[in-house]
Amino acid sequence: MPPTTSQTILVVEDEASIASFVSLYLKNAGYAVETAANGAEALQRLGAATPALIILDLMLPDVDGVELCRRVRQRWDVPILMLTARDEDVDKIIGLEVGADDYMTKPFNPRELVARVKSILRRATPERRERESDVLRHGELAVDAGRREVRVGDDEVQLAPKEFDLLWELLDHKGLVLTRDQLLERVWGYTFAGDTRTVDVHVRQLRRKLGDASPIVTVWGVGYKVAPSRDAVNA
Repeated sequence: MPPTTSQTILVVEDEASIASFVSLYLKNAGYAVETAANGAEALQRLGAATPALIILDLMLPDVDGVELCRRVRQRWDVPILMLTARDEDVDKIIGLEVGADDYMTKPFNPRELVARVKSILRRATPERRERESDVLRHGELAVDAGRREVRVGDDEVQLAPKEFDLLWELLDHKGLVLTRDQLLERVWGYTFAGDTRTVDVHVRQLRRKLGDASPIVTVWGVGYKVAPSRDAVNA
C-alpha cells in the first residue's frame, strides 16, 4: 500500500543506472525521490530539505559512504539504508557506530529494497520512537527506552539504532529463545526470509561494546536469548 502522504527518499548513488532503477521502484511504491551522485550534492540537498530516509551507496566518487553517514548523523536525525557492492564490506557497515539503520548488498531485489524502506520508515515514526519511559535492567546493565540510552554502571555505552532495538527486544523477552528469523521480523520488520547474518553481526557488536555486561547467550542452531543476571543466579 502506498504511503498516505508522499514521503521523500534521497538516493545517493553515483551509478546513474542504479539510481534510476531504485528511483523507479520507489516512485511506483508511492514515494517522492531525489537523487545525488556524490556526497557534496547529498549534503547540499539535505541542507535544503530533510528527506524521510536516505539510501546511501558505500562507494562514492568524492567521499566514503561511511564518512558521509557520520557527517549526516552529526546534523540530521534521518534513517539511513546503506548499499554496498561487496559482501566483505558488510562487517564494516554493520559496525554501525556511524548510525546506519540497515544495509543491503548489491545486486539486490528491488522489491526487497522497497520492503526494507517501508519497514525502516514505519519504525522511525514518532509513535515508535516515543516508547513508554521503561527501563530494563540486567545486572549492571540498564536500558532506557525513552532516552534511548544504555548504561553499564555509571558509564554510558553508545549503540547504533538497530543495536539498541535488538538489545531491547532480547531483554524484553528475557529467558525466551528468539530465532534469527523472529529477530529479523521484530527488529528489522522483515516478514520474509532475510539475511540472518545481519542478526549475528549485530549481536557480535553488542557483545564487543557491552563486554562482560552483555547478557546475550547463543542457542546453537536456533538463535539467541538473555541469560539470568548474576544477581538473580546468586539470589
